[in-house]
Amino acid sequence: MYTDEHRRIFLKTTTQCAMAAIGFPNIIRASDRKPALRVLGTHVTLQETIRKKAQEDLGINIEFHPGGSAEVLLKASTEPDSFDIYEQWSNSIKILWNAGTIQPLETSRLTYWNEINDLTKTGRISPHAKIGAGDAPHKMLYVQEEGTLGSHQTDRVSFMPYVHNADSFGYNSRIIPRGEPYRTESWAWLLDERYRGKVGIVNAPTIGIFDLALAVQAKGLMRFNNIGNMSRKEIDTLFKIVIDYKRQGHFRGVWSSVPHSVALMQRGDVDIESMFSPGVSSLNGKGIPCIYAAPKEGYRAWHGVMCLSRNSRGKRKEAAYAFMNWWLSGWAGAFIARQGYYIANPGRAKLHMSQNEWDYWYMGRPAAEDLPGTDGRISVKKGMLRRGGSYVKRFENIAVWNSVMDNYEYTLVKWNEFVLA
Repeated sequence: MYTDEHRRIFLKTTTQCAMAAIGFPNIIRASDRKPALRVLGTHVTLQETIRKKAQEDLGINIEFHPGGSAEVLLKASTEPDSFDIYEQWSNSIKILWNAGTIQPLETSRLTYWNEINDLTKTGRISPHAKIGAGDAPHKMLYVQEEGTLGSHQTDRVSFMPYVHNADSFGYNSRIIPRGEPYRTESWAWLLDERYRGKVGIVNAPTIGIFDLALAVQAKGLMRFNNIGNMSRKEIDTLFKIVIDYKRQGHFRGVWSSVPHSVALMQRGDVDIESMFSPGVSSLNGKGIPCIYAAPKEGYRAWHGVMCLSRNSRGKRKEAAYAFMNWWLSGWAGAFIARQGYYIANPGRAKLHMSQNEWDYWYMGRPAAEDLPGTDGRISVKKGMLRRGGSYVKRFENIAVWNSVMDNYEYTLVKWNEFVLA
């Protein structure tokens, strides 16, 4: 249960973590000075192409304020006046809800609510799918009568589900031999002695900790009773192991944005690292054969969330709902599919994709032709097969969701020790 004291500790320790990350880049602004819808989030979806298209379609001015995960979460949890819409990942929700900086959304005002699939609403994309450990999004989607968040369905939600993916690690197949999806590819590769000094990890306490935990467990160095909600003793053991690895020079470093992760592998600083799908797509577009692994232990999954500032009222609130509904209207879902992301109502995105794109990105079939990424460069060569198979197959194999654990504040302290070791 979060208290004011928890929040105080969170703000203090998150600030320390944010200091280790990159600073906010310049705001991407609309061309004039009229009041604009302010969207706070990460580089992953706050892309200039998306901003321009939304602004054109909606006839409103839009500002994107992109930054690294730690910074934007700190800003959203302490400065509700600084944004109208917050968009990041579902592991933000507990923090923002308990900080009181976001307000409930009414499902009646979400045009495509009934089209959103069961992955978010029930936790399973198919009847026999694994829900995965940790904060499966459906557990904190619905606003309950007493004001808490839970899985019991109501007509008010804490966020609008939109982009999501099953993440793992990427590796340069010029250096590391190709593995076999779900059979030989393993999180243990992140701790393989053969790659010492060439390993990168994402600098985000609610994400990177699970990459490390999955690697340590796959390597047989320890086991977790519940990897999605570790005990303090388990956290101590985990960080003792990975800090020892870091002091031995195993990790090249941590990255705080997708462009940073791309640069690390492009320069040859790392051969294997935590990765997000756009980074993999970008590297392949640059001619670097980066493979996005399908680990036999399962994926670390995340779900994008769009939240409304508690201070959003009147025209700004109307504009916020319009922007959220625009995201599920089709074009945006098709656009982000080309960087490997899924959308909560894929049927709309399909209408804006070629059949060959749909077959490759969603159905897991071999590419019938060269396919472009979001930057227009060819990121998928004819004959390539998406690692891990179809949308359904990938989300049937979730090991853990990005999560805010009961010992979250303690993990922030330990994560900072790891980053600075």
